[in-house]
Amino acid sequence: MGEMTDGLPITPAVVQWARERAGYSVEDASLNFKKIASWESGKARPTYIQVEQMAERFKIPVAVFFFPKPPALPAIEQSFRTLTAEDFTAIPRTVRLFLRRAQAMQLNLRELNEGKNPAEQLITRSLKYSPKISLDKIAADLRVYLGVSIDEQVSWKSVDDALEKWREVFAKIAGVYVFKDAFHAPSYFGFCLYDDEFPVIYINNSSAKSRQIFTLFHELGHLLFQTSGVDILDDSFLKHIGANEQKIEIICNGLAARVLVPDDVLEKMLVGMKIGRQAASQLADHFNVSREVIYRKFLDRGLIEAGEYSAAAKDWTTQISPKEKNSGNFYNSHRTYLGQRYIDLAFTKYHQQRFDRGQLAEYLNLKPRNLPTFAGKFAGGVL
Repeated sequence: MGEMTDGLPITPAVVQWARERAGYSVEDASLNFKKIASWESGKARPTYIQVEQMAERFKIPVAVFFFPKPPALPAIEQSFRTLTAEDFTAIPRTVRLFLRRAQAMQLNLRELNEGKNPAEQLITRSLKYSPKISLDKIAADLRVYLGVSIDEQVSWKSVDDALEKWREVFAKIAGVYVFKDAFHAPSYFGFCLYDDEFPVIYINNSSAKSRQIFTLFHELGHLLFQTSGVDILDDSFLKHIGANEQKIEIICNGLAARVLVPDDVLEKMLVGMKIGRQAASQLADHFNVSREVIYRKFLDRGLIEAGEYSAAAKDWTTQISPKEKNSGNFYNSHRTYLGQRYIDLAFTKYHQQRFDRGQLAEYLNLKPRNLPTFAGKFAGGVL
């Protein structure tokens, strides 16, 4: 009985739920947690450090382990209308774990905002489409809705700056929070999880910044059709899905090109230009977009063949993005993953005494001992 009194009184059924939800068998999980079978049966209790480790491994908040029963969360795969069950199962475990993390972040946003999205309007309510609506119509509506002119866009000093600007616009204007992490799955660029109140987008931070912008708009496209979605290099899954779902994917793939590179502006710049990969690079730098976005425009105009577009996209994807400044710094990386808007939200609620430091650490996916340094860097140094 000594083991029982020494450990934390977590709920055994929640441990089993968390493990199964993350796709681990008891045998797989026991490689990291030798006593997990005993925790699930109630014969033993984990230490706080072990609960923290389970939360990190299974991508759920620490607090969930103390719920009286497993939370009634819908199966994530049910919201991915444009993926078959087989295609969803083929998603690597590392990426599926981030799907769980994204769902946990939706719970965090709901709690931090007392159930109501803080944006004045939510794009998934304001703009609703069927797959029959033209891509041009959707792109035009979206550019107006987001309120960013082409002159403002091209004035941004770099692709890095553009990515953060779009991220802020998505949260402030559209009500969509954007989180990032290193997926360790180079063929997966990002995904979105639809929700009536707190839709979120997750981006693979290992991909090039310009490609991340493409992913932002690809996933926003999915949200406009009120479905979760994923941005994958290999689009062979398209042949497995229905006609309407194929149309949605085609719209999502073309959305960034139509929104970020207006046809009338591009037409003037193409005069006298030799079409090819070098031209794509020059135009991509001007518009602060990926070369793939420009090549999509070329493809739509019949200026290049579909095979050249696919070959170039694959070549550019395999090019590793340059390391960010301070990329080896844990705190800077964590700030990039969460985004300053979310960090400010968590610290604001903490200073309003809505919860204690332990809960703040959970909202920020940090260990309590890391809070003072993180606050010093990104929250005015006040805890």
